[in-house]
Amino acid sequence: MPLIPEEPQIHESAQGPRATPAGGRTAPTPRPVPGPRPAAPARPGRPGPVRPMPAQRSSREPAVAKPGPSAPAATPQLQLIPASVEGALDAAEEAVDLLLESGRAPGDVLVITTGEPHPWAAHELSFGEAAYWAQHDAGDDVFYADASVVSRAAARPVVVVVVNGGTDASVAATLPLALGRAGALLIVCGDPKQINSVLGAGV
Repeated sequence: MPLIPEEPQIHESAQGPRATPAGGRTAPTPRPVPGPRPAAPARPGRPGPVRPMPAQRSSREPAVAKPGPSAPAATPQLQLIPASVEGALDAAEEAVDLLLESGRAPGDVLVITTGEPHPWAAHELSFGEAAYWAQHDAGDDVFYADASVVSRAAARPVVVVVVNGGTDASVAATLPLALGRAGALLIVCGDPKQINSVLGAGV
């Protein structure tokens, strides 16, 4: 059955415990790299200060022991956030922010783009694929991946698919792969007509 668009709110029954570091957010510690490292790209189309590097975002992670990898749930929850191709990335950013604010650890989230790569993915790849996939393997931060490499990404509790371009065929191929990597929740940000069209009767 086709996905029904919802307001951009995160409804999840399998959220982790809410926790906020005492005393507010702590000063981030940049990940060491050879030589000076340029600042991460600002959020596309979003006002405000430049967002910190992805590795620094883990300051929101609750101070609890990280559980070991577990098998994905049999039926992850599905949520569709209506958005245009141009607005899908912003919708996904809002969804990720809500997840983190509700208690999800950054390492629980995988973001997949079907069109242009997320600016942070492009930024991290500028330091080489080895460093990029080392960040993925560490599993301590939100990871951004292009749909073309999603088969290499490991399962995470929450997967966010950003339908910001790509052909119907590539989107149709990406969504089942994303569902297979979502342990608790799959969020799809994009045009409901296109998504339901490529899904047919649903994921």
